[in-house]
Amino acid sequence: MLTREEIVVRNNIEIIGSGDTVVMLAHGFGCDQNMWQHLTPSLRDHYTLILFDYVGSGQSQLSAFSEARYSTLDGYARDVFEICQALNLKGVHFIGHSVSCTIGLLAAIAHPERFASQVMICPSPCFLNVPPDYQGGFEQADMEELIDLMDRNYIGWASYLAPLVLGAESSELLVGELSDSFCSTDPVVAKTFAKATFFSDYRHLLPQAKHPTLILQSQVDALANENVGKYVYEHMPRSTLRVLPSEGHCIHMTHPGLVSPEIRDWLD
Repeated sequence: MLTREEIVVRNNIEIIGSGDTVVMLAHGFGCDQNMWQHLTPSLRDHYTLILFDYVGSGQSQLSAFSEARYSTLDGYARDVFEICQALNLKGVHFIGHSVSCTIGLLAAIAHPERFASQVMICPSPCFLNVPPDYQGGFEQADMEELIDLMDRNYIGWASYLAPLVLGAESSELLVGELSDSFCSTDPVVAKTFAKATFFSDYRHLLPQAKHPTLILQSQVDALANENVGKYVYEHMPRSTLRVLPSEGHCIHMTHPGLVSPEIRDWLD
């Protein structure tokens, strides 16, 4: 078992802010904790914020990466639990973006005593289309082609994906920020995380949710369309859906002025 200090280094844990309410912020695929910088200024005066990088992302300890562990989302959920355990956290409000919504759900189902609620920003329990009644947004062949592009032209893959993820209205500065984040992730790690993210189907977990959940859905989202958000809401007990007048999949970056009040209302 790793010590507190070892886990702090492994996941590059940062604790900022103040307050009795503990909020854990979990980044999405190809990102790191810096993606929350647009949101944290409005939260840090009210809550204690736990920021971290998944192993292989950001400034985490790359030597801790194991393809066996991180080839499914369960490995990332173990990271979340081990962070809670190392910092002795209970009653955590888990804010996850994209795939981290599912990772947080996995952790909360396995260790419900550690969590109080979840906020899901642009969630998708399955990015693939599963006929006849579920449209995740992508055909299997399209996803395989995207993974193949990672192998053939990693920089090109990042340049293609960043504007698609952020939406047409996003500034060049934000697109560059996300593209740089994609490029800074080790290609082997990125491919492993991509497969775990885009080829998995965790829809069966939704009815097992034990905590109240706020779903923040972007009105126009190329990665997780509005119907996906409605599907999550309809299959999760004790969930609340808010469809925001926004475009893009990273609304905590592009629309923090919309996202922050929703989070604060939920937490307060």
